[in-house]
Amino acid sequence: MPEPAARSPKAEQTRGAIVDSALRLFRSQGYDKTTMRSIASDAGVSLGNAYYYFGSKEHLIQAFYDQMQVAHAAAAADVLARESAFAPRLAGVLTSWLEVAEPNHEFAGQFFRNAADPASPLSPFSPESASARDASIELFRTLVDGSDVKLAPALRAELPELLWLAQMGIVLFWVYDASERQRRTRLLVERIVPMLDRLVRLSRLPVVRGVVDDLIGLLATLRKV
Repeated sequence: MPEPAARSPKAEQTRGAIVDSALRLFRSQGYDKTTMRSIASDAGVSLGNAYYYFGSKEHLIQAFYDQMQVAHAAAAADVLARESAFAPRLAGVLTSWLEVAEPNHEFAGQFFRNAADPASPLSPFSPESASARDASIELFRTLVDGSDVKLAPALRAELPELLWLAQMGIVLFWVYDASERQRRTRLLVERIVPMLDRLVRLSRLPVVRGVVDDLIGLLATLRKV
């Protein structure tokens, strides 16, 4: 697969057409029933050309992850530019993800059973997902750094990843949320944001600071294992 910097405009157009076809077929036929051959046919390219850009359906999902992160950042940009308080910024980022993800809810559950496998490249924790994961954590870093919340330096460094982990929990809830427009997930976000806001602000209190230091120490230890 050519590196992004080496792709010609025509190659980018072909690659984009393949991704668009894949997502359209995933939504209409389901992830498991969609084949690379059907994706190539829908995109108007040869099967060999489809495999040139994407080695498997899993690689196409990685491209979907990357597209989602770009769309999420764009959707959250307005609230991040407008708000300085931590809670509205967090609510805006989490809610904007739900808005961006909503059209993909039906087929997301179909490939989630593969993504839930720790060995799967579709896992949000896999090396293959690093690009999308890093982009999401960076969005949370922008959220934290531009907010009015006062934090100890060690927690400020770790909070973006902790918020990303919280979002992963929300995503799991969203995947299984069968309510209309996933209103239960929206309620979850509405209720959990004030809790997280209070926890973050309490972190500077001496009685809580020790627990925060223990948590940060645990994260550091786990990264070394």
